[in-house]
Amino acid sequence: MKKRALKLSTTHIILLSFFCAIMLGTLLLALPMSSADGHSQGLVNALFTATTATCVTGLVVVPTVSAWSTFGQVVILLLIQLGGLGIITVMSGVALMFHRKMGLAGNMLLQDAFNLNTLSGLSSFVKKVIAGTFIIEGIGALLYMTVFVPDFGLRGIWISVFTAVSAFCNAGIDIIGTVSLCDYAVNPLINTVTGLLIVLGGIGYIVWWDFIRVITQYKKKKGNIFKRLTLHSKIALTATAVLLFGGAALFFVLEYNNSLTIGDMSLFDKIQICLFQSVTTRTAGFATVPQENLTEASAIVALLLMFIGGSPVGTAGGIKTVTITVLFAAAYAAIKNRNEVSMFSRTVSKQAVSKAIGVTCMSFTIMFVSTVLLATTTDAPALDILYETVSATATVGLTRNLTPSLNLIGRLIIIASMYLGRVGPISLAVAFTFKKQNDNIVKNPTEIISVG
Repeated sequence: MKKRALKLSTTHIILLSFFCAIMLGTLLLALPMSSADGHSQGLVNALFTATTATCVTGLVVVPTVSAWSTFGQVVILLLIQLGGLGIITVMSGVALMFHRKMGLAGNMLLQDAFNLNTLSGLSSFVKKVIAGTFIIEGIGALLYMTVFVPDFGLRGIWISVFTAVSAFCNAGIDIIGTVSLCDYAVNPLINTVTGLLIVLGGIGYIVWWDFIRVITQYKKKKGNIFKRLTLHSKIALTATAVLLFGGAALFFVLEYNNSLTIGDMSLFDKIQICLFQSVTTRTAGFATVPQENLTEASAIVALLLMFIGGSPVGTAGGIKTVTITVLFAAAYAAIKNRNEVSMFSRTVSKQAVSKAIGVTCMSFTIMFVSTVLLATTTDAPALDILYETVSATATVGLTRNLTPSLNLIGRLIIIASMYLGRVGPISLAVAFTFKKQNDNIVKNPTEIISVG
């Protein structure tokens, strides 16, 4: 019998690329030279750190600033950049830099990596994504230097670069101290720059270029800029604005008198901290107030924002803003007994609705299973455990101070959650579906059931 060649789908390649990056990062971080004290941090800590960096999550079991040497921090930063852009994107960018043409297989791989619906113009898209990423991260680093260089001297340059990359990639890992950005909670520049980097990274590359397209055409075609955007951009921008300002308003009301967070601060400081909290829960992971000090009501709001996350084709995680918006639109259409789901005078495809349902169900399943497993192995309040698992699966990085105290099994559960959350529930489902089914072969009879 002839041996059948093993053919990997684009989804399998994407999954393996992240897995290989994590494994390589683990080996490098397990080296004694990666540790600040010259002794290896151990395979588990190295694996956890490599996973949280590659999956741009931000949960850490050891302080990044004190546990890792400069070499170790460089490895972590490279993993964050790889994870934020995507390994396939970086590899394609390197190939294009050497003037290598991308064939059909390469374009299909990029299409799946970016979750796009078209194969046209992908080479140009990759170039613009990489160039835009480095430009924005560079500007962010320069702005950070105005604060960090006076505070830390020449080391402030490295801190600025690290923080800019981590913020844009929505990673939430920093080398400033052991309390994230809490020491800069009321610094307007740090809040503004970090918030903008998070939003720009999480809004999605598609929205970038669509917005630039509309702006460049504005002089030729006068009119409402928002109306000229694509449906995807309209949904992403609207949902982002509603979640950002709505979340900030809820945090402001729920934390107003909480002396452990913003209760004793001025009105301006309360506003900027609540805005930052709303932004960072959208999968960024930086904290300007200890998450364990939040009221239970605020923590529940944060859970919802973390679960939703950022927008598609960006650096953020979660089920995505467009997904949740499509679900609500589909529910509204069902209530109104309409056959089509529509938004902004446009009809949403049935494929998009089906995918939104699939992504949400798979994400919820992963979070539920990881929460139950962690609860059986960890002696901690239920809210803290749920906060940890949602943060891991949605690749957020916020914790109610539970991560460092996790035991071995708990750490392995969170590692698995971060990986599954980054590669995507739909990608995971497709990756393990080796045989494609042809829906045209057999059509089962339809039967009415009761729902609701």
